[in-house]
Amino acid sequence: MRIVYITVKNAGDAKKISHHLLHKRIVACTNIFPIESMFWWNGEIQENVEFVVLAKTTDANYDKVEKEVKEIHEYEVPAIYSWKADKISKDYEKWIKKEIK
Repeated sequence: MRIVYITVKNAGDAKKISHHLLHKRIVACTNIFPIESMFWWNGEIQENVEFVVLAKTTDANYDKVEKEVKEIHEYEVPAIYSWKADKISKDYEKWIKKEIK
């Protein structure tokens, strides 16, 4: 299983991206969390409330997820990255694979 981390500007964008990825059947599940972010942008330190989408998918689908997110994301340079979940229950992994096309 691969977990994809995506930051967005608000809950509406998080839901929009989640729905898009779910309807495409390239993720099986998403979680949405509010976060406080601090980062450099255009030579200045920014502080914003953002939302994180954690999307669960397969290793093979990461490139598809990244492509789809980039097409609809509002940020000029969206944060999209992932890590492999190396320990996962067999039943959950089976469910993930069943829900993704």
